[in-house]
Order: sequence, then structure tokens, then C-alpha cells
Amino acid sequence: MKTQRIWGTLDPFHESGPILGRKVANEGFLNGLLSLDPFDEYHFFLSGEGVRKGLHSFFCKTYPALIEHDRVRIMDRRDLPAELAQREYFCFHQSDCINYPPHLGRLRNAYARNIFPITGTTHSLSYSNYGSFFLNHLWSGTTARDCIVTTSRAGKLVVENYFKHLREGFCLSEETHPAPQVRRIPLGVTPGELNPADEAQKAQAKRNIGIDSDDARINILVFGRIAHYSKMDVLPLLRALQRLFANGLDRNSIRLLLAGWLDEEDDFPDTLTQLCRNMGLDLSIIGRPSDKRKIDLFRAADIFVSISDNPQETFGITVLEAGAAGLPVIASDYDGYKDLVVNNETGILIETIGPEATPDLDIIAPLCFDNHYHLLMAQQTALETPKLAAALEKLINDKQLRLDMGLAGAERVRKNFSWSKVVESHVALWEELNTIPVNINELRDRLHPAQVRLGETFSHYPTRTLSPETKLVTGTTGQAIYHGKEFPLIYRGIDRVLNQEIIRKMAFLARKPISTAQLTEKIISMAGEMGERDAQFHILWSLKHDILEKVC
Repeated sequence: MKTQRIWGTLDPFHESGPILGRKVANEGFLNGLLSLDPFDEYHFFLSGEGVRKGLHSFFCKTYPALIEHDRVRIMDRRDLPAELAQREYFCFHQSDCINYPPHLGRLRNAYARNIFPITGTTHSLSYSNYGSFFLNHLWSGTTARDCIVTTSRAGKLVVENYFKHLREGFCLSEETHPAPQVRRIPLGVTPGELNPADEAQKAQAKRNIGIDSDDARINILVFGRIAHYSKMDVLPLLRALQRLFANGLDRNSIRLLLAGWLDEEDDFPDTLTQLCRNMGLDLSIIGRPSDKRKIDLFRAADIFVSISDNPQETFGITVLEAGAAGLPVIASDYDGYKDLVVNNETGILIETIGPEATPDLDIIAPLCFDNHYHLLMAQQTALETPKLAAALEKLINDKQLRLDMGLAGAERVRKNFSWSKVVESHVALWEELNTIPVNINELRDRLHPAQVRLGETFSHYPTRTLSPETKLVTGTTGQAIYHGKEFPLIYRGIDRVLNQEIIRKMAFLARKPISTAQLTEKIISMAGEMGERDAQFHILWSLKHDILEKVC
């Protein structure tokens, strides 16, 4: 009989709400995974009923065959222990490496039939509380099959620095507190309609966004979150254009298209509008464009600029999208952009200068909003404005260079950064991780130090705890249940733990006084796979609801 390959996750990957890079990446990964379809089943363990319904609707609409053939299961997270105990999983992959992987590791070690790899992808890495999250990865239950998947070389070094600093600060050794592996697999794009535009497509795209198709101005596109405190400061771009104007560039030869997510309360776009008006630069700000408008913007553009200066940015999907659309890219030599642009081949990287250390900011950051310290970091990251101006001038004045770089970028994106290629790399990683030897018996009872032991921590709250010697007898409600005059009222959410038939039998078994130890043993013998803790849950619940009472 063939062993099923089951892929599991605690995340939906498909989310509604504002279009942000992380959401675009997660849905792109999911579609890439399901298009390649390398597994027999896909199991999603989600925490909310609304999220589960939303994901089910997505599958019914987009991948109905997987639903029809029962190859997708969408379950409650509380189902995890039972599911892990009864079937083998090939891997669990999280859309983010931050929240759940270490705690899923503890659950796997305790219940699972096999030690499957647990992987999670990095997105933003710059939040001040992430040290605590990465500390959770450093515990004795982490195995060599566990892996953090970083999306860039720069991001990989960030994660390694987190572990380095945590080991130094908490005096942790690699032997007693192992870390997961850290590998690099980039994010991807699904080019779709993002192809190098021909003249007809370019003319139509211009008309669609309100530009005369005969307008010969060079359109410079900036696409992303329009927020100087969390993405990039576009002011250096305006300063570079001012340099060009001062050196004789015709102001009427270019147009700046600034598009992306806008925060409603942010007045910075108005400031940019006034600055451009003062310097005689034609500026169009397109807030929250639809997918169709986004295609038009890329087709209408001649040059793509993304001068990220903010540690909140880690990869740069829009840079890949611009490459897929056949645009030459001018980008800051910063973060993951270093991996995405081949300097002087698919675009031009502009050198940046930043601080070596920020000891004062490090201390205050955990007490501030993230956009406060991100802004302070970003404003210490300087783009070399003269080099930006020179790159702009070079591309503005050389149409053939723009076309050559754009075509080279489009070819590179399709070859290296399609979601199908990215998912293939993940599958290869999961297969490799599954071959690494582990000792499951050594992992079973290892506690995670950051997991609160709820029962032990709060055991002094009640007057006493349940002991094996405690004598129990059927209570008034229990007698009514035994005689069929009453029934157990079990709240939603508890029904997955309690067995009504066991509760009825307990009322019968305790007609005469019986010890907790004896009753626990009888419950386990009746219920088959029920463990001691679950049996005691039934006893305590029955005491709470007068089905049992303590013999004084």
C-alpha cells in the first residue's frame, strides 16, 4: 500500500484585507504549490471558524477538484494532537517562521507518529520583539529536520545574527539549545500578464491611466507602500531628479508615477505633490490600484525605481514584478534587492551607507511603535544621490539600454523566480530534511521552556487538586442522568474533549463511592485510546456539573 504524502500547515496562506507584500507572497506560494501538486493531501489547521470558511470558499472557487476528491482538509487547530497521532505527515510549512514553529515542534515531538520537518518562511525581520520569538526556536526539542527559510542572502544573515546574539546574551550552547537550519529560497511571482509590453499594449495602457498614447515622456514608476516610515523614502529620488534638471534635463521629458498602498491619515503624499509642483515635475499618485490598473502601470512605465532604505523591507516582490514586465530596475543596493537585480545587466544598483551600530535606538525600540524606530533606522540609511541621478540619466537617455535591461530582467525572473521554481525548491528541501536521522524517543517528553504549564502554574488557585485517593460518588444531576431524566449540557468547544457516553457510564460506576484512581482506570478501559489526563478532565467536569460529588 502506498504511503500518502501529506502536507500540513497552521496558516491559511489565502487572506482577505489590504494588499500587502506578505499576503501576495503567501497566496502566490499556495497557488504555486497547488499547481505543482506534489502531495496526496493538504491539511490546514486553522484557529477561527471564519478563517476556515473563507479558505473553504477559496478552494471551492479556485481548486474545486481538490475539494471534490477530499484531498484538502480544513480543520480546527484543536484537532492537531489526534491527527498527528493517527497519520504520518511529510512536512508542516508555515507562511511565517515567527509565531508557531517551535510550539508546533513541541506538539509534534509529543504526539506525532513521525518527526516530520517543520519549516517557515521569513518576511519582515526588523520588529523589536522578534528576539523573543527567535529565542523560542532555541530549545532542546528543535531537530535538524527543522528549518527557517529565508528569502534572501541578507535575510539569512539577519536570522543567523539573531541566534548569535541570543546565544551570547543568554549563554546558550549549540549542544543544549540547538537552532533550526537556516536556508535560502527566494519568493516568486506569477508573471501572468506581466510580460514585456509591445507598442500597442503600451499605448493602450497609457490611455487606461489617463495619458495620451502619443505622449513621448519617459514614465518613471515607483510601486509599493507609499510610506517613508515603513517602506522607502522617495525624497532622494526627487533630489536626484532636481540634480538632473539643474544640469539641463528637460522637465517636460519625464513623468513620475507613484503607486501603491496609501494610509488614509498620512499627509506625506500631499507633501510630495507640493514638492514636485515646486520643481516642475509631473507627478501622478495612484493610491491602492486594482490588479488591472497595476498591469497598466507596469506596461505604461519605462523605468522602475525602488530605493528601499527601511529594514522592514526584506525581499522586494515589486522588483521581481517590474523585471517580469520587462522594465529596467534602478534599486538601492540594500536588503534582498541585492539578489534581485544584476547590476548593469537587468538594472542598476545604487550604493547605500548605513550605521554600523545603533545602541541608543536598540534600548528604546521595544518601548516604541515599530514605525518610530523603523523611521529612525531608515533616515540613517543614505542612498548615494549623485549615483542615483547618474543611473536615471543613463536610462532616460538610452532607449535601447532600457529595452536590453528589461528583456534580460524578464528572462531572469522567469528562469529563477517563478512560483513553480520556488515551490520545487521547497519540495526538494522537505525531501532532504526528511532524510536526516532523528531519535523520536529522546524528544517525546522534552518540555519547551517558554510554554506555560497552565495546570502547574495555577494549581494553587483552587482549594485543592484532584488526587488518586479522592473518593467520588454520583451526584444529584448524575442520578437524574443515570435514570434518563436529565442529560449532560456540554458547551461548544468542550464537545471535542468530552464523551457523553462516558459521562453517563461514570454516573453508573459511581453509584457507590469510588476513588479517582479506580474511576480513571475504568474510564480508560471503556474509552480505548483515552489517556489519563482526558479521563481526569471528565471527572473534574462531572464534579463541576453535579454529576459526581466528593465524598466528605
